[in-house]
Amino acid sequence: MQRFENKVAFITGGTNGMGLATAKWFIREGGKVIVTGRSQKTVDNALKILGKNAQGFKADAANMNEIHQLRQRIATYTTHVNFLFLNAGYGKFSSIADADELHFDELFDLHVKGPFFTVQQLMPLMQKGDSIVFNTSFVTEFGISNFSVYSAAKAAVASFIKTFASELADKGIRVNGVSPGHIKTNIYSNTGLSDDAIEQTIESITPSIPFKRFGDADEIAKAVLFLASDDASYIHGTNLKVDAGISVVK
Repeated sequence: MQRFENKVAFITGGTNGMGLATAKWFIREGGKVIVTGRSQKTVDNALKILGKNAQGFKADAANMNEIHQLRQRIATYTTHVNFLFLNAGYGKFSSIADADELHFDELFDLHVKGPFFTVQQLMPLMQKGDSIVFNTSFVTEFGISNFSVYSAAKAAVASFIKTFASELADKGIRVNGVSPGHIKTNIYSNTGLSDDAIEQTIESITPSIPFKRFGDADEIAKAVLFLASDDASYIHGTNLKVDAGISVVK
């Protein structure tokens, strides 16, 4: 089934994890992708994996200068973007007492400011029938110690799903979000934790998950592409939880 034949997707943070998995599946179903990453090395590695139907370039999703260059850079590949996945992000966590302004600004620039202005810049490349998906998180559903800034940033993204859906409805552009639970990605890579500490964290979390396992990036990608496809043509303003029920099952 080629749901995305002759379609073009732009995926921020498309060089690893959920973004890369989404790019792979989009291509498998007939589409072409443009991905961004924070380093040229990760972009080059992703393009080797994705093959001839992928293009990409280095772009920091939190850097306003680079965000303002997106439309011009994308124009070297296409005049139209059918699907936009605002995926770039990572986790950094701190207690209220220890959090500083740099921590706060880093997470809000990446998770809130970046997606907002990326959509603003790319809307002229989209038209009726196209789709936007934001990547949010299950952490907005309840309070978690040391997650105050990260959760607040993701809550802002969840708000964008509703407000952007309201504003873009007249243009015929659908806006939705996916809210992942614990997924096997590199989310902990920027926390400063050692590999052993990350492994211990994963082991401590796993028993709390209803399915007793972390999800696969492919499981998120399939949900994202459902929302992007015509199969979801009457779904608008929805935040789809893909979290093994952890946000509702106790």
